[in-house]
Amino acid sequence: MKFPLFDAHCDTLFALGDTGQAIERNNLHVDLNRAERYAPYAQFFAIFGFHGRSCFDAEYKLFQEAIRANPDRMIHCRTAEQARAAARRGKIAAFLSIEGAELIACSLDQLREAHGLGVRMLTLTWNNPNGLSGTNAQEPERGLSDLGRQFVRTCEELGVIVDVAHLSESGFWDVAEMATRPFVVSHSNAKNICPHSRNLTDEQFRALIQSGGVAGINLYTDFLGKNADIDTVIAHIGHFLSLGGEKSIALGTDLDGCDKLPRGIHGIEDMEKIGERMLQKNYPESLIYDIFYHNLMRVVDDVCGI
Repeated sequence: MKFPLFDAHCDTLFALGDTGQAIERNNLHVDLNRAERYAPYAQFFAIFGFHGRSCFDAEYKLFQEAIRANPDRMIHCRTAEQARAAARRGKIAAFLSIEGAELIACSLDQLREAHGLGVRMLTLTWNNPNGLSGTNAQEPERGLSDLGRQFVRTCEELGVIVDVAHLSESGFWDVAEMATRPFVVSHSNAKNICPHSRNLTDEQFRALIQSGGVAGINLYTDFLGKNADIDTVIAHIGHFLSLGGEKSIALGTDLDGCDKLPRGIHGIEDMEKIGERMLQKNYPESLIYDIFYHNLMRVVDDVCGI
């Protein structure tokens, strides 16, 4: 059967810039030819890198060039309604996110500028602490700074989804306490299944449910567990479902941002295997469609439509 797909996080823009390949067809995890098997298909393309604003500018330019080169295949979307319109026309809905506010110098003015350029999700930190917060990799006890709190408030005012993947646990709880709109963890799994610092405790996931947000299931095997396969991916989904997360689970593959995928998964073309395996395990088709597409689109509708 044909599945929809809305992926909350891939690093394909960085990989394209690094390798000089094209988005239409490449040997990376994601290209348009393979992605078009999903209908509808939407994707948050993360802008990521190690050199601050220069990375943002280079990858934003690459993204716009890809849109211009493929006008019949993909469109830069800013709202859920634009994504639905793209789907009706058989086009890929391409959204933009930023992974790490250091790419915009932790500047509120640059955040507003990025929003004007079409960015609709911001991962507050990457692995390294910045002016907004500590991370789960470094300074895990440091929560949001005053500037971090201003960033969360400004994102909510602008209609930019706040993403707390990579954020310290203290920072997570600061966001959960102050958020007035749904927030997301774009690419993290269940700590109960795999006790990695990047994964979510049950308490964190319940707080995410309360916010109306979603957690995107990450395919990087370090966050799935030893000898990970497709059933391991589904085990993480199943655990979140056991906490009442039917409307708060999405997919956040981290494709092109990880070098180790579970057995049976080689790229975006294999995401349908997860859905097929869930059907074999008697998960309802409507639930699979929610996880694959509708739950994340609801958050985009709730946050980005202002």
